[in-house]
Amino acid sequence: MSKNKKITLTILLTNLFIAFLGIGLVIPVLPTIMNELNISGKVVGYMVATFAIVQLIVSPFSGRWVDKIGRKPMIVTGLFIFGVSEFLFGLGKSVEILFISRALGGLSAAFIMPAVTAFIADITTMATRPKALGYMSAAINTGFIIGPGFGGFLAEIGTRVPFYTAGVLGAVAALLSLLFLKEPERSTEEVVARNGDEKERKGLQRIFHPLYFIAFVVIFVSTFGLSTFESLFSLFVDHKFGFTPKDIAIVITGGAIIGAIAQVVLLDPIVKKIGEINLIRIALLVSALLAFAMTLVSSYFMILAVTFTIFIGFDLIRPAVTSYLSNVAGNEQGFVGGMNSMFTSLGNIFGPVLGGFLFDINLDYPYYFATITLFIGLGIAIFWKKPQL
Repeated sequence: MSKNKKITLTILLTNLFIAFLGIGLVIPVLPTIMNELNISGKVVGYMVATFAIVQLIVSPFSGRWVDKIGRKPMIVTGLFIFGVSEFLFGLGKSVEILFISRALGGLSAAFIMPAVTAFIADITTMATRPKALGYMSAAINTGFIIGPGFGGFLAEIGTRVPFYTAGVLGAVAALLSLLFLKEPERSTEEVVARNGDEKERKGLQRIFHPLYFIAFVVIFVSTFGLSTFESLFSLFVDHKFGFTPKDIAIVITGGAIIGAIAQVVLLDPIVKKIGEINLIRIALLVSALLAFAMTLVSSYFMILAVTFTIFIGFDLIRPAVTSYLSNVAGNEQGFVGGMNSMFTSLGNIFGPVLGGFLFDINLDYPYYFATITLFIGLGIAIFWKKPQL
C-alpha cells in the first residue's frame, strides 16, 4: 500500500474511532438521564430499537447513494449528523427529543459504515483488504472500549457533558474527513462484471444473488447471536452467578480487547492461509459451542475463558464476511456495504427482543437459542462455495 493510501486509511480509522468513542461516552450516563426524565426501561429499549430500525430502513438506500454520490460526501454527512444527534440528546428535556436524536444516530450509522467499507475496498487490493478491514473493526471496538470509561470521567463534570463531547468529536471527525479525505478511484477489480449476469441483478433482487446471499445470512446470524449474548450477559451473570458491576465490566472489556487484538493479529494470516469462508465456518462452530458452554460453566475463571474466547470468534466473523463481500462486489461496494449494515441492524433488533422474551422464561434459554441459530448459520455456510473469479 502506498504512503498516501496509508495516510487515507489512518484518517478513516481515526474517524471511526472518534465516532464510536462518542457512542461509548454516553453509556455510563444513560441511567442518570433515565432517572432525570422518569423514563422506564421499556422506553429505553424502544429508543435503542429506534436507532437500529432507522439504520435498517435507510441502509439499502444509503448503499446505493455511496456508489452514486461518492464515499467522501456520505462519510462527511454521516459524521455531521452523528454530531447533531449527540448534541440533541444532551440538550433533550423530553422523550420525544431523545427519540429524534436516536433516529438521527441510526441515520448517521447507515451513512457512515457502507461508505467507509467501500472506501477501504477502493484503496486496498484483495491481498491487503483483510488486514485493513481487521484494523477497521479494531478501531470500532477500541472506541467502544475506551468510551464508557472516558464518559464516566466526564460525567463527574456534568451528566450532559459526555453528549456534548461526543457531538464535538463527531464534528471534528467530519471536518477531518472534509479537509483531508480525497474521493478514491473506484476499485478496478470488477469481479461482478466479469461474472456476467449483471442485468439479472436489479434493485434489492441482488440480495438473493449467489455471490451475496449466504454472506448476508451469515451477517444476520452472527449479529443475532452476538447481540443476544451481549444484551443479556449482564443480567445472566447477575442472576445466575451474582456478578458485581465491576465483574461484568472486567469480563466485557477484557473480551472486547482480546477480540480487537485478534482482529489485528490473526485475521490477515488466517485468511491468507485458509480463506474467508473457512475462517467463518470455524468461527461459527466455535461461537456456537461456547454459547452453549455458557449454560454449563460455574466458576469465575471459566466464565472469563468462555467469554473472552467467544468474543474472538464473533470478532473474526464480521471482518471476514466484509472482506469476502468487498472482494466479490467489484463496482457495487456501496450496495454490499449497505446490505451489510441492513442485516446487522436486523440482528441487533431481533436478537435482544427474542433473547429478552426467552430470558423471562428461563435464564439459559437465550443461550440455547443463540447456539441453535449459530449452528443453523454454520449449516448454511457449509454449502457456501467461493465463486470462480
